[in-house]
Amino acid sequence: MIKSMLIAGAGGFVGTCGRYLVGKWSDGMWHGAFPMGTFLVNVIGCFIIGLFFGLLEKAHVMTPGENVLLITGFCGGFTTFSSFADDMWVLGNKGDWATFALYLGLSVVCGVLLVWAGRAIIR
Repeated sequence: MIKSMLIAGAGGFVGTCGRYLVGKWSDGMWHGAFPMGTFLVNVIGCFIIGLFFGLLEKAHVMTPGENVLLITGFCGGFTTFSSFADDMWVLGNKGDWATFALYLGLSVVCGVLLVWAGRAIIR
């Protein structure tokens, strides 16, 4: 169990660093109310996890260690669903309902579509 935790932690470190870099890049590129950095890591993460689960289900090419490293660790560190929920609260608290609705709709629809796309590519 300790070995798996360390493997997940290593993947989480890399994922978290990736999340940080995407956020910094997005801050320099996007200056609107829409939380673009969080949106990007969530939809990219949905696509990546779709690819990983597709590989796991189709060809069983991932070892349990790779599963822990890539899915639990990397994707868990890279994606930011808790930040998403907080962004939603902030937008609602500000009364910015148009951005709230746009962010919610795009995040859910794009996330589900990109998980599907990742799995479809592997099929």
